[in-house]
Amino acid sequence: MGESILHVSELYKIFGKKPEKTYPLIKEGLSRQEIKEKTKQVVGLRNINFDVKKGEIFVIMGLSGSGKSTLLRCINRLIKPTSGKIILNNNIEISNMDEKKLLDIRREYFGMVFQKFGLLPTRTVLENVSLGLEIQGMGLEERINMSEKAISLVGLKGWEKSKISELSGGMQQRVGLSRALAIDPKILLMDEPFSALDPLIRLEMQELLLKIQKKMKKTIIFITHDLNEAVKLGDRIMILNEQGSIVQLSRPEDILLNPKNEFVESFVKDIDKTTVIRAESLAKKPEFTLNSQMDAKNAVKILNDLEYDFAYVLDESGKYLGISTKDGLEKSDLVCNAIHKIKPLKDIKTINQGLPQFISSEYPLPVVDEENMFLGYIKFKEVIDLVKN
Repeated sequence: MGESILHVSELYKIFGKKPEKTYPLIKEGLSRQEIKEKTKQVVGLRNINFDVKKGEIFVIMGLSGSGKSTLLRCINRLIKPTSGKIILNNNIEISNMDEKKLLDIRREYFGMVFQKFGLLPTRTVLENVSLGLEIQGMGLEERINMSEKAISLVGLKGWEKSKISELSGGMQQRVGLSRALAIDPKILLMDEPFSALDPLIRLEMQELLLKIQKKMKKTIIFITHDLNEAVKLGDRIMILNEQGSIVQLSRPEDILLNPKNEFVESFVKDIDKTTVIRAESLAKKPEFTLNSQMDAKNAVKILNDLEYDFAYVLDESGKYLGISTKDGLEKSDLVCNAIHKIKPLKDIKTINQGLPQFISSEYPLPVVDEENMFLGYIKFKEVIDLVKN
């Protein structure tokens, strides 16, 4: 993740017949309501600037009326911006593109999942999922093959022939997600897709999306008004205020720990940070790690120079093996013969899930990914500070 797939700059959306009247008033800092009273124009979005990176879940959040859905529809040009630029892959400018070219761009770049599922009740699951591919003119055999893969991906294998009316709300939303994934879009646009679901089903769908994302590494732009959902899903979060302006664009942890202003603080004040901040986001890389095949005497010398009492031990590929203390190394020939097993934080989604390990460990806890690759360490004091704040 790193290369930009979407660039939005100086984007405005003004609803009304004379949008040019609003720009001087926007520069003066007048509110949406004041501008409406003076000009009868409604400022939907004002001076929006951001980039979305390939493979990230980019969350746009704000209160009702902040312009979230308007912005999403500007991105794929279902709504034409009043001014500004929307650029795909650094070279495709779609802000003023004609409808014929836009149709091709939408087919190639965008898939959408809505709050209202938009499914055809008389069609089967397979027929609904394959609809986008059918519109693209894909042959029947290939269409069925790609749709079945997408259906399996969302956990609905075996339901292909079922009618939509036979499914629960959560299952219907899985069909909607599957339909968007089947066309293999470069960017998946999701407009509050889980907000109409029961709380438990909503959590289940969030977990499903994260599971799919881990496997597929899609670029996802996700709209929500729920900060808990935004923090759980987002690699980065952009918050819009009631005036249609960006007030903060940061990683979830930065927003929780360093809200930019009172507006953002109002979002985060009631959240238990330990239940939403992920362990890997707090993990810090140590100055030095030991290779398991290293000579123990050399390791002791380095620890003495750094004034360390211990170091984390990794294998040749960077996988975590344990720790070695200076005392243990002084009695060994190789580092691998002086490894003390300390259970790492693994598959820990949030800090609070690792609290028992923090409390029982005498060392800062190592954090690893699913393949046991070393991500860093976390001190218990940092967790305590998080709880206090």
